[in-house]
Amino acid sequence: MRVLVTEDDDNLRVALDAALRGAGFAVDTAADLPAADEALFVNAYDCAVFDRMLPSGDALGYVHQRRSAGWPVPVLFLTARDSVADRIDGLRRGGGDYLVKPFAMPELVARVRSLCRGGPTGPGPGPARTLRCADVELDGGRHQVTRAGVLLTLTRKEYLVLERLMQAAGRPVSRNELISYAWDEAADPASNVLDVVIARLRRKLREPVLIHTVRGIGYQMTG
Repeated sequence: MRVLVTEDDDNLRVALDAALRGAGFAVDTAADLPAADEALFVNAYDCAVFDRMLPSGDALGYVHQRRSAGWPVPVLFLTARDSVADRIDGLRRGGGDYLVKPFAMPELVARVRSLCRGGPTGPGPGPARTLRCADVELDGGRHQVTRAGVLLTLTRKEYLVLERLMQAAGRPVSRNELISYAWDEAADPASNVLDVVIARLRRKLREPVLIHTVRGIGYQMTG
């Protein structure tokens, strides 16, 4: 799962990045709304964390504007404004959750994870889907993968790469897109980390092979 964190306080931004990465998320960070806007244009996210009051403006208005254009990504607002009216306004104008500073990092991580999964603290991106390709089934709610009814044990990276391939419904997925989805923008597309994960997935999925190399592009999963 990939998260965008927009926070202008350098120390807090670094701490948020470390806490979320330590919990297994891929994380990108931005210090202001223009940088967040650029990241959102380039990448797909499962959740976005915004400090409300930024030098470039109130993130609440920014999120509300994107919501009006149909943007579905769940949002967690961070703020020192703790009145009931502020919290209601945050939720009414596009927030999925609202966390008042100071807060405990484990609570933030739990809330982000819940938003990514469409949990009770917010609407999330919708119900978790079950993806299928041939006799492989990926249960997005339980984060489980089976083949021919047999449960497979996958690492987080293996699960995310497989999820993106199955989401593509038989279309080729570029190396850059797979790395962006399962890692973060700091990962080097020229490295062999993706190839190692693909090799392990093929081994765990067994015969017949469902993940195919598309030369010059990346990989494709077909049944």
